Amino acid sequence: MPARLHALIPAAGSGFRVGGEVPKQYLPIAGKPMLYYAIAILARAPEIANVFVVLAEGDQRFAQCGAAEFGDKVTPLYCGGKERRDSVYNGLIAMAGAVDEDDWVLVHDAARPLLPAEALARLIGQAGSDDVGGLLALPVADTLKRAHIEGGARNDPVRVATTERRERMWQAQTPQMFRYGVLLAALASPGAAGATDEASAIERIGMAPRLVLGSSRNIKLTWPDDLVIAEALLSLQAPAT
Repeated sequence: MPARLHALIPAAGSGFRVGGEVPKQYLPIAGKPMLYYAIAILARAPEIANVFVVLAEGDQRFAQCGAAEFGDKVTPLYCGGKERRDSVYNGLIAMAGAVDEDDWVLVHDAARPLLPAEALARLIGQAGSDDVGGLLALPVADTLKRAHIEGGARNDPVRVATTERRERMWQAQTPQMFRYGVLLAALASPGAAGATDEASAIERIGMAPRLVLGSSRNIKLTWPDDLVIAEALLSLQAPAT
């Protein structure tokens, strides 16, 4: 039986950097919660069998985010953890009865509502034919500066310590796509502590994920101005149906 594809969206965070009392994933963009768009692009992909959304225990907002539009293809899991790694790991455990060891899991950020369908298709095609799996990413275009804070206090000047070579440097995006059993084992390993994404956990068990060309539109919304940018980009797309 061929391996199936499943998506997992960790959406249990509070998003303090955006500000306000509403968790970032539920902030409205063009009339819908941010989380809706992250779910929609995955739920509409015919290759993906299920979309699991990891939520904080007691989450009261998900029922109104519009995911009901996709029926039983979308499943909420109220088992979010303190950190991203915890939420993804808890989600993998919770979805165990619905997946096989060799099935693929695409982990996608709730804060990336602008994932283009062509980038998703490229990831599925290239990572799905790789022994390890892979992630969307972009080659770094900007000059990179390593910072030094004079004195170490919060308001001390931040100066350039050195300029880093950007050759072979890529900026990681999501989705990140790996076999269920491999990803579960990687996140359960002692080396996964402090891993900031799934690929870094995979790397720490000695595997090299494939880099698949992502998209400049697949931005992660982190700061208040990012919401304005996202709304402008969404206005250029066809309305969600």
